[in-house]
Amino acid sequence: MLTLALYNTYDVKKLHEAHLRAIARAAPIAYAYGFHLALVGFPLSGLPRDVAVGISSHTTIGDGGRYLLELSEGNRFHLLDFPRKGFPPQFGIPVATTRKPDEAREITPVEVAERALHGESFILLVGLGRHGLPKEIFKLARYHMDITGKRISLETCTAIGAIPAKIATLMEALKWRKDGRKMSRG
Repeated sequence: MLTLALYNTYDVKKLHEAHLRAIARAAPIAYAYGFHLALVGFPLSGLPRDVAVGISSHTTIGDGGRYLLELSEGNRFHLLDFPRKGFPPQFGIPVATTRKPDEAREITPVEVAERALHGESFILLVGLGRHGLPKEIFKLARYHMDITGKRISLETCTAIGAIPAKIATLMEALKWRKDGRKMSRG
């Protein structure tokens, strides 16, 4: 299981338009590439289905929130509290996404793809807000990953799209290679 987790660093008490836009943008990406979507520390209450219905009624992004509803109906939309000692184990290994990974904890997108194909689960954490992920999350995460491989800073919504797209593409390429199919250069 691969989970794209949006970690709230905007405002923990009030839901803002920025929260809603990020969720609406992340849902079709997660859906398209077979990821789960988790919201960490968002000022939301209720069951994921109820939250999905509420958010979907306020957006035109993602076919009017259709993909967020699809994720929730498939039990692929999750609401998580801020972790005290760690993330729930069913989400797998925590990976902090960053352009400045600690070299001792760095994992590449190819390694994530290979290990996911062998059945390991990962929760890929993306910080929402001006300062990205908090320092304590970098300490808590077992791995750090730079999706670009070039230490390039991406705008949050760009990263939200790039992370699942790259990992899913790598997984597909690795499956083709394993199956002995010739890969096209296109």
